[in-house]
Amino acid sequence: MTDAEDSRLQRRETQFAGNSSDLSNNSKYIVTPWEVKGNIDYDKLISEFGVSKIDEALQKRIVKHTGELHHFIRRNIFFAHRDLNFILDEYEKGNKFFLYTGRAPSGPVHIGHLVPWMFTKWLQDKFDVELWFQFPDEEKFLFKEELDLKDTEKYLYENMLDVIALGFDPEKTHFIIDTKHAGLMYKEAIKVAKRITFSTVKAAFGFGNDQNIGAIFYTAMQAVPAFLPSVLRGKKMPCLIPHAIDQDPHFRVSRDVIPKLGYYKPASIQCRFLPGLGGMAEDGKMSSSSGETATIFTTDDPKTVKKKINKYAFSGGQPTVEEHRKLGGNPDIDVSYQWLTFFEEDDAKLVDIYNKYKSGEMLSGELKAILIEKLNSFLETHQKKREEAKKRVDEFIYSG
Repeated sequence: MTDAEDSRLQRRETQFAGNSSDLSNNSKYIVTPWEVKGNIDYDKLISEFGVSKIDEALQKRIVKHTGELHHFIRRNIFFAHRDLNFILDEYEKGNKFFLYTGRAPSGPVHIGHLVPWMFTKWLQDKFDVELWFQFPDEEKFLFKEELDLKDTEKYLYENMLDVIALGFDPEKTHFIIDTKHAGLMYKEAIKVAKRITFSTVKAAFGFGNDQNIGAIFYTAMQAVPAFLPSVLRGKKMPCLIPHAIDQDPHFRVSRDVIPKLGYYKPASIQCRFLPGLGGMAEDGKMSSSSGETATIFTTDDPKTVKKKINKYAFSGGQPTVEEHRKLGGNPDIDVSYQWLTFFEEDDAKLVDIYNKYKSGEMLSGELKAILIEKLNSFLETHQKKREEAKKRVDEFIYSG
């Protein structure tokens, strides 16, 4: 952790103290590893979290190795990073990095969860690197009173199917399950835990003295995959962690500890949130806990997707067709358009939709119909691959 990162961490101790609702008095949004609400100011988050913006120079460095930019980077969906230049420096020296990301199973997967995994798949393909995918099946059990370990076990299997369905290379992808691989991870986790004080944890996560000790220890387990391959291979290997920006506090703490164990400080690349159907100002991000009506799950059928989008997706259109034709819509707040920036890869097509909607030529219903077709086409393919994945789970679980 740099002096600047440490300073920001200490400043956030007061901000995160007490209930998360306290933060709403000082800010229009909340971003923590367990809660995201409000209209997120990503430029402000860059400053608050101490991450760096992915600028044009860095994009050019990426293109040199990939031949193209993923549309998530072109559109600033992946918008920030820590030490990505270091990762590219090492890669250019022939010291390949590995990828690390994960999913805490606590419910079914929705399409917002897929965003960082889709980008991780692209990185794996373009750089030909390994992925260590952690399933911390104890996390949500520790943080949610209503969950027991039987619940997380059920969701673990279902969540693994969604990850496999995205097409990761089983030869280069290793699933690490905290309760299953505890013997592999615990020895390394206690090395991390010994170097993290309760004061630091309180500052990073806003914990009070009534927090259960499992939750306090958890971040040590989440740090392990960022250096576990280095332990297993007996050499220092760079790590790149693609993740949504709300998970940054875990890795901000890890970056301070891991170098003290003799390994590289993990780098990271952060993405924006897919907004909930009610819009960013209301939902912050899509969340399984927001209820069936606010979420598109990967297992939803075409009729369900159509119903949810038509009924619940926040519109940037005018109250009447006449007004819309005259004044045009606002694609910048329209959820259907915002979702298309994530799922429509064709830049020219997206620009055309933007202009037609803004001018009033395209109505809100027509914009929703475009999104519905796009999502259902994607989900049709995903669900077929998800069914095939049931025969392949064991290929991905790390066996040493």
